[in-house]
Amino acid sequence: MNSKISKTACRIVLKAGKYLKDNSKKIKKISYKGDINLVTNVDREVEAILIGSLSREFPDIGFLAEESGKTGCGSGLKWVIDPIDGTTNFAHGFPFYAISVGLEKAGKPVLGIVYNPEHNEFFYAEKGKCAFLNGKRIKVSTVKELKKSLLMTGFSYKLGKSMDENLVHFRNFLISSQAVRRAGSASLDLCYVACGRLEAFWELDLFPWDTAAGWLIVKEAGGEVTDFTGREFNNNSRQILASNGKIHKQMLKILSKAKK
Repeated sequence: MNSKISKTACRIVLKAGKYLKDNSKKIKKISYKGDINLVTNVDREVEAILIGSLSREFPDIGFLAEESGKTGCGSGLKWVIDPIDGTTNFAHGFPFYAISVGLEKAGKPVLGIVYNPEHNEFFYAEKGKCAFLNGKRIKVSTVKELKKSLLMTGFSYKLGKSMDENLVHFRNFLISSQAVRRAGSASLDLCYVACGRLEAFWELDLFPWDTAAGWLIVKEAGGEVTDFTGREFNNNSRQILASNGKIHKQMLKILSKAKK
């Protein structure tokens, strides 16, 4: 990884995070992309800061961003951006949201940045170079038993089959684990697995911008990331299971119960 790219991206995300926090009480417009899927003017403004700044520094790198879509990537590299992962939380003043910026090469993450400006937590990973929180190396937890594990999930904005399916998973894991939480920001959920606050996270129907950064951060912290069948995760997967690796097979076994 080019050190200029990583250092510049970190600086730009911190700048966008300051804008996000400064405007957290200044939401002027809330609109809907679905029945319950919110977008605010701040989402679009933060995305514009990220894309504008990154494109000026690295004009040959393309983009896939939640609000503005996709542009070309002549260099083979692509930024994958979620300006506010956890917009519903943000709109309600619930301080669990983050900027997520991943850099992909040939569909694989090589750089991941997740920043929660409310708590000043800056998660970062480069491929092959470990994972960090505010400059200190992080690792996944050492818990080996599902029954002693704290889990996290999320629910799709698509009301229907996937929500019904995840309600089954939610019930099964409530019975099988120590506890299950649902906080509403997949990128932060993944980072919480990476730093050992959670043992695992699962969800259905996420998009590449939800997972591009956190996926790498979990892997570089020593965790495991697959789909619900145990196949290697990729950003076209519509299922994600991220864990400390030690309870992964136990989680897969529970997830398989929904199909029986």
